[in-house]
Amino acid sequence: MRFRLKQNTNADAYAYIRGHSGYQELNGTVTFRQTDNGVLVTARIFGLPDQQACSSGVFGFHIHEGVECTGNTSEPFADSRGHYNPKGCPHPYHDGDLPPLFSNNGYAYMSVLTDRFSVSDIIGRVVVIHDKPDDFTSQPSGNSGNKIACGRIVR
Repeated sequence: MRFRLKQNTNADAYAYIRGHSGYQELNGTVTFRQTDNGVLVTARIFGLPDQQACSSGVFGFHIHEGVECTGNTSEPFADSRGHYNPKGCPHPYHDGDLPPLFSNNGYAYMSVLTDRFSVSDIIGRVVVIHDKPDDFTSQPSGNSGNKIACGRIVR
């Protein structure tokens, strides 16, 4: 079953997430609200792939520097490029590094407040979900696996 969430009118920006052809049920919305203390990022994701018990169900989640969710046959979201990292920091201190998504029977909800960027900094960039959890150690991007879903951030 595919869900479509309405745009939240309180958001300063949002991204509609969609999975590539191997993950057609994967979809959702990420909203961004500018506050005095940073940006409140809220993700509502449906259709995350099934995981074996005790193996994962945790998915890397990042803002990437690319501006398109396009690619090629072997890497459908290749044009999303690497993590958003304008200051050139090592991982996990990229501005685009976010907490992972934890699947609950294919659904994930995550909300985090970050001061690593403002909403205006990320307009036009993309949000990516990976098929493995980010290890927050490996360089340059946490060994979080393949890009399985992507969405462009718009006002």
